[in-house]
Amino acid sequence: MSDANRKPLVDAAESETLRTRGNSMHGNRETLETSAPRGAGRSEKANCRTADMHVSRESDGPIVPQKRANKAGPKAAAESVEGRGPTKGNAQRTVLAPDTGPGKRGIGLRGVREAAKRDKKMRFTALLHHITPEMLEDSYFELKRMAAPGVDGVTWHAYGQDLEERIDDLHGRVHCGTYRAQPSKRAWIAKADGRQRPLGIAALEDKIVQYAVKTVLEMIYEEDFLGFSYGFRPGRSCHNALDALWVGITHRKVNWVLDADICGFFDNIDHEWMLKFLEHRIADRRILRLIRKWLKAGVSEDGQWSRTTERLEQFGLQLHPDKTPLLEFGRYAVERREKRGEGKPETFDFLGFTHCCGTTRSGTFTIKRKSIAKRMRAALQKIKLQLKRRMHDAVIEVGGWLRSVVRGWFNYHAIPGNINCLDEFHTQVQRLWRRILRRRSHKGVVWTWERIQRLTRRWLPNPKILHPYPEQRLIVSNPR
Repeated sequence: MSDANRKPLVDAAESETLRTRGNSMHGNRETLETSAPRGAGRSEKANCRTADMHVSRESDGPIVPQKRANKAGPKAAAESVEGRGPTKGNAQRTVLAPDTGPGKRGIGLRGVREAAKRDKKMRFTALLHHITPEMLEDSYFELKRMAAPGVDGVTWHAYGQDLEERIDDLHGRVHCGTYRAQPSKRAWIAKADGRQRPLGIAALEDKIVQYAVKTVLEMIYEEDFLGFSYGFRPGRSCHNALDALWVGITHRKVNWVLDADICGFFDNIDHEWMLKFLEHRIADRRILRLIRKWLKAGVSEDGQWSRTTERLEQFGLQLHPDKTPLLEFGRYAVERREKRGEGKPETFDFLGFTHCCGTTRSGTFTIKRKSIAKRMRAALQKIKLQLKRRMHDAVIEVGGWLRSVVRGWFNYHAIPGNINCLDEFHTQVQRLWRRILRRRSHKGVVWTWERIQRLTRRWLPNPKILHPYPEQRLIVSNPR
């Protein structure tokens, strides 16, 4: 058939049939999967043009088109350089960003963690690309809903409006380098000794980016931390640290306990030294630049901005003189102190509990733990103040609020051996509630003990142990 009678192609893109004249390398040659039965490896097409039409072929790479489309339209321009893959062979793997697909968060970070585990001295030069819009959105949902706003005044619920657009804009600013950290809002909370502790409330966008960076850095430093480190680590809580302490003292030959407390650690830590330690493992300058922005953002108190490094120039790290005792503690402490004519072993406070040397019913050594009395009195004082403010609220509303408060206190303090403190806390809350109800009006005499007990049985949870014994939980969570 002549060229004049040949039908034009429907698509503007060129045909993907390749030239095979001579030794042209413009296209990939296809070979038969199996040799032809006749001829020294020659194709059966040499004898019959239809002999090899159903035989599958293999190719050594994708077939590249030879020319561009005849019409340079938008579609043709997009399709004119697209070739087809081999007819048979291993499919090529497309390397995709591991954190960009829905539900794929953390796949790429697992590779970071595996690399950190293989080489303890490896420095990671590319980490920022793991901070994707999906990770920033997940970080947003990990924040506390009712947390106080920072200097920007934006709450969690307000930021959730048009969340997708806000996250995309934040992601673009982080990767382009135009993201600016805002100063933290200064707040003060009372400490147990009567002093005040300074707190910094970050802006909501700063919290989101900080949480995402923390997620990335955890993949590296979780492989560097030792097993006895519990502070601010994922999957570990205060009760895990309490269990490890209890098992370590009762099952090992421990004779002394050093309770070290650093005075104002977070206020006096040297930022430059902290960055130097980060650079041992982090070589991505964009991640380090983000951390520097947060450290230099400063704090805002009553509209006045101040640097966070002012105290660093005046003070250094030092141990607290009143909170760093060296105690004789353990299974042999009682016997040794009796020989020297001294009294019972001293106690120490750790994570809300007072630890004492004691014995079980069979006479073996154990550690008795009870809630710190000073902390329990402070919690009861806060409940008393809140009850005064809610004096004229409905009983149902006050009962629901007290239930949540008491349940939260029990969830932390209901450890084995602390049932007496739980009973005492429950009884004191019951008395405070009865006193407030009796002061509501001159008819308060109707609130007898029988009536208040019926009320507390309905609203307040009963004291009971909620946590397992330390050695049981420690073995389950740390089988090694």
